[in-house]
Amino acid sequence: MARVYDSQKRVLVTGGAGFLGSHLIDRLLERGHDVLCVDNLFTGTKRNVDHLKDNPRFEFIRHDVTFPLFVEVDEIYNLACPASPVHYQHDPVQTIKTSVLGAINMLGLAKRLSCKILQASTSEVYGDPTVHPQVETYWGNVNPIGIRSCYDEGKRCGETLFFDYHREHGVEIKVARIFNTYGPRMHPSDGRVVSNFIVQALRGEPITIYGDGSQSRAFCYVDDLVDGLIRLMDSGPDVTGPINIGNPGEFTIMELAEKVIKMTGSKSEIVRQPLPGDDPKQRKPDISLARDLLGWGPKIDLDAGLHQTIEYFSGQIRLR
Repeated sequence: MARVYDSQKRVLVTGGAGFLGSHLIDRLLERGHDVLCVDNLFTGTKRNVDHLKDNPRFEFIRHDVTFPLFVEVDEIYNLACPASPVHYQHDPVQTIKTSVLGAINMLGLAKRLSCKILQASTSEVYGDPTVHPQVETYWGNVNPIGIRSCYDEGKRCGETLFFDYHREHGVEIKVARIFNTYGPRMHPSDGRVVSNFIVQALRGEPITIYGDGSQSRAFCYVDDLVDGLIRLMDSGPDVTGPINIGNPGEFTIMELAEKVIKMTGSKSEIVRQPLPGDDPKQRKPDISLARDLLGWGPKIDLDAGLHQTIEYFSGQIRLR
């Protein structure tokens, strides 16, 4: 049986040494919880949680979630999976294993402990959407055999598993569909557009835009995203999701590139390369459900978030 506290909980965060996981752990510790961080360090790094090593309420275990884990916790945040195209396409079979076997193992743990479990799903389940903005009732437009399918379909299968465990075994689930998130601790070479542009601009390198730059994205600052995840976990058992968590402010890739150049004072030029396969043309969340059910909405606009992110990368990379 899961241990019960009045307020303090023992919380498991898989993928906890990653960009998003490490910020979530910081917030959970601030709330007074004990946190067990599990990560195989494929894309995560101990640098992201080094500042916590002397915290008595923090524990780190190096473990791959494709194998069962036997621990005692009160809540589970399942964030383990490479989330950037560069990383999840590096070993696509392992990406699918992490999404599917990892979900099965964490759901099995939640079933044994009778505890809540949150799945970090993704806006990629919508594929290249034909509905805009994307609402949770939209089933998506996903290529099942493309180069992004290991992640897109892996996360879609993860959602299926969560709802089947909920219906068949009564597991209390929470499914968050996370849209583009950015902020400090992003990996400088993970291939995501915000980190790519900032690093290139700070180094004075050409800023690479794929296609004509008219494709759009919505960018959510990590602090807002973490707040949404915690609100979802804290919601009642009738709130299962899936729920979109993201910032509905929509910008073209060209607009983002120009904004980064201006904010960094860079003299970088913009260069164009062919659009990768299955790259979605537009992405914007409808967050009506999050507002209505969680009382959640983003508070940090793109300029403020980029300022914090640029400041972080300025201290991380060697400038030319």
